[in-house]
Amino acid sequence: MLLGADISHPNVLTKVKRSITGMCGSMDLSATTYIGRSSVQKETHNPTIEVLEELVSELLFNYKERNKVLPQRILYYRAGLTPSQFRGTLNAEIISLKAAFTKTYEKNMPKLTFIIAEKSNHTRFLPDNPQDADRFGNCQPGTVVDKGIVFEKEFDFYLQSHPGINSKARPTHYHVLYDENNFNSDLIQSLTYHLCYLSATCTHAISFVPPIAYARNIAERARMYATAANTDLISQFEAMDIDDEIETKDNENQSFIEIENGSNKEPDYLFPSVSSKLTNMMYFA
Repeated sequence: MLLGADISHPNVLTKVKRSITGMCGSMDLSATTYIGRSSVQKETHNPTIEVLEELVSELLFNYKERNKVLPQRILYYRAGLTPSQFRGTLNAEIISLKAAFTKTYEKNMPKLTFIIAEKSNHTRFLPDNPQDADRFGNCQPGTVVDKGIVFEKEFDFYLQSHPGINSKARPTHYHVLYDENNFNSDLIQSLTYHLCYLSATCTHAISFVPPIAYARNIAERARMYATAANTDLISQFEAMDIDDEIETKDNENQSFIEIENGSNKEPDYLFPSVSSKLTNMMYFA
């Protein structure tokens, strides 16, 4: 089973100033069918997913409902982290993942591999022989660099899985931080590369694995839904003094998840849940 997770943090342009988690899990052996879930972080800009145990438990439950069996190997691809956050997030989320396994499995716990994908880097690769480059001077898709510029004592590699459409292609830096499956370098690099061809919305390889792309879409969609649901509240909040009481109005035609907000500088936003007809469909692809 493949799991993907990312956190969308607010910036100066976003109206809803809360961090939102997106997570998805594969539901079939071909890793082409996914379902997704989102949640709102109580602490803004917290790099650790606060309700990871609940999200993973729900995805595992749905996997068992569809396949009548639980997965014995789980690859967890995580994005949205800077290198300084790797170790702390790993330690915290491993505990949550293991707790979800204990809750779901009666015995024979699955083997877990924890991989962080770092897309925001300034690395670019050029082939030694210009004849090996594409028309934009990029290396060919599938180029892996795991020597020279990687960390000497860590299991990490750069993978340029996609073609450069109109500019220099940016590789993704993958960090294998925890590996109970004992993957060797060639196997995990090949698996990660071939997964990049399985995006439901693209006819060629994408720049990072679909679980992360889907998780990012889930988080961003949740933010857009929240922005639309809180239009009046946001306008009211921006127009009034910050200490005034904000009255929120429930929409009878929409199911809302109300999140407690401990800050006195932001209103209690309403976060609409996805329609029950779409909950277990790939609406986020």
